[in-house]
Amino acid sequence: MSDTGIEIVAGNPDEPPDDSPAVAQQRNVEMVTLSVTLAFALLMMYDNWRTGIAWEPTGPAAGYFPFWVALILAGACLFGIVKEIVKQDSGRDAFVTRSQFKRVLQMFVPTLLYVPVTQWLGLYVASFILIAGFMIVVGKIKAWKSLLTAFIFSAAMFGTFEIAFDVIMPKGPLEHLFGY
Repeated sequence: MSDTGIEIVAGNPDEPPDDSPAVAQQRNVEMVTLSVTLAFALLMMYDNWRTGIAWEPTGPAAGYFPFWVALILAGACLFGIVKEIVKQDSGRDAFVTRSQFKRVLQMFVPTLLYVPVTQWLGLYVASFILIAGFMIVVGKIKAWKSLLTAFIFSAAMFGTFEIAFDVIMPKGPLEHLFGY
């Protein structure tokens, strides 16, 4: 095969290069994650030790297997922490830059708000708003296409869950207006 020099790049080619400052460094994120997981493993070890990790006449006690799993997890975390401490590189690789973090928040915040809105407006209306909002704001798709797509998807969900399978889903005022 000949090398044509064509490179496939994901993302917007008109977007300027990502030279924004780092929000967090790779090493710091790894150390925090390993430390939190280690704390969880130690808590699980203590709780299962308290429950009982001995071998009883009828077999293992309730905490036997979970204790050993937590011990293995704690050992893996300690290995990772020691490896990060011993590493020779400066640890200046960015875990996430400011512009990347902004894009993450563009997805995370609306999705987080989706949960309480679902309780207030119901699953189908909240899903309609979320899908249309993502398509218009993040995807920069024309409003009529976004609204039509969100409506079709929400209607398909409604038909599937409420009519075909009679699954109880959170409903809001619009569904109650139609007798559901």
